[in-house]
Amino acid sequence: MTENAVCTGAVNAVKEVWEERIKKHNEDVKREKEFQHKLVRIWEDRVSLTKLKEKVTREDGRVILKIEKEEWKTLPSSLLKLSQLQEWQLHRTGLLKIPEFIGRFQNLIVLDLSRNTISEIPRGIGLLTRLQELILSYNKIKTVPKELSNCASLEKLELAVNRDISDLPPELSKLLRLTHLDLSMNHFTTIPLAVLNMPALEWLDMGSNSLQQLPDSLERMQSLHTLWLQRNEITCLPETIRNMKNLGTLVLSNNKLQDIPGCMEEMTNLRFVNFRDNPLRLEVTLPPSDCAEGEEEQELFGLQFMRAYIQESRRTDDQVNGLTLPISIHSDGSNS
Repeated sequence: MTENAVCTGAVNAVKEVWEERIKKHNEDVKREKEFQHKLVRIWEDRVSLTKLKEKVTREDGRVILKIEKEEWKTLPSSLLKLSQLQEWQLHRTGLLKIPEFIGRFQNLIVLDLSRNTISEIPRGIGLLTRLQELILSYNKIKTVPKELSNCASLEKLELAVNRDISDLPPELSKLLRLTHLDLSMNHFTTIPLAVLNMPALEWLDMGSNSLQQLPDSLERMQSLHTLWLQRNEITCLPETIRNMKNLGTLVLSNNKLQDIPGCMEEMTNLRFVNFRDNPLRLEVTLPPSDCAEGEEEQELFGLQFMRAYIQESRRTDDQVNGLTLPISIHSDGSNS
């Protein structure tokens, strides 16, 4: 073996030793940093948990987490230590997302996260089988997961003013206890099939959407007593609306209705209607009323207006149908 070979071997051995030492040092530094980060996270979680505990109150026997106008863009995993919570009320916190671990809060009855910047509903929401109210209005949600249909106890769902929701999964018709649904100020062009098939639905707001017509199957909603459809683009009402026997309130202001169907006279449970700001083909003027309540009905284009309009529409149609056509006499003496 030459002298150069011996020197090269010695240098390589020393190099390997130093490389191993540097590698070990770097690994030690990395572990130390990870340990420090872990300590920081533990400390931050403890601080966050302490702050969260300060926001926990008891009202009407419920354990409630109530935060408003404080910045909480994310919720720490330490929140899981408050699994006894029955209600969340987080408003104007800048919350960006519902935590993925939401499904572990099995005691939740009310989840109110309105007026935040949430863009997505996690599929884990379906694990909340005791949830009765889900309020997510004034957020940035675009779609609703089908897993929400597993929330078998849900009675109230509010998704108003999310702007971009345009449909609901058909599975939501499985929400057999849902009585209250607010979908106003979104981007619906039709009433979703899921909504039409909700058996217990009593109150529905689809105002300020892009509805152009109402389906004949509207009559399926036999439990419905209140229907808000203001500020849409509805041009006509289906004849089947007469079969909605429990409907007591119907708001149709600011649409594109040209007529009021005569069949609405059969809706004997109607107590309040509003046809204001529609391009109706007939102008109907009601006589002055001595009763303040009557004046209010006139002002709101309510029941009295609707009945007068239908009567005037029938009278006008009868006049048109009763017109005598001119008779012409042919040269052969026959009439036509």
